[in-house]
Amino acid sequence: MAVISQEVVRSYFDGVTPDGEPLGQGPALEELVCYVFGCIPGITVARRNVLNAFQTEEMDVAFWNSQDREGFYFLPYVILVECKNWSKPVGSQEVAYFISRVENRGLDFGILVATNGITGDGKDLGRAHFLIASALARGLRIVVITRHDVEALADSDDLVRHLQEKLCDLAVSGSSL
Repeated sequence: MAVISQEVVRSYFDGVTPDGEPLGQGPALEELVCYVFGCIPGITVARRNVLNAFQTEEMDVAFWNSQDREGFYFLPYVILVECKNWSKPVGSQEVAYFISRVENRGLDFGILVATNGITGDGKDLGRAHFLIASALARGLRIVVITRHDVEALADSDDLVRHLQEKLCDLAVSGSSL
């Protein structure tokens, strides 16, 4: 179990490195995601900010998951992550675009890190939540992680449990929030 430093988390959410170097909001969230997920046994950053062969789609972060028993043994080998460090919830168009990119790569799982969540209500599956529920019906599991979620993490075990809960919620209710 690795400790997740909330001081480091706060610095990245403030748009700077833990040493105080400015990064900008988008790159800072990507660094934060790499830091937090890098605490999980068996997870390594495989690629960052890579365009597809047609130069039409960019993926923020791709992790290789060795499926360590203490880590994400329940997730696929490749985990794609989209980062949206927005001041408002991410809308349906952006959620649909991420789902499409996951599907176009032949994968069935992806993580959308949206600091302020996504539009709509997870209980009634409105707006962007509807798209996640619709993707689930096609065999695609998309999990949303918010700033609040990250700030609640104390260690790597918390993140493993959190993703397990999100996947369970997704299967039971069609929403990961």
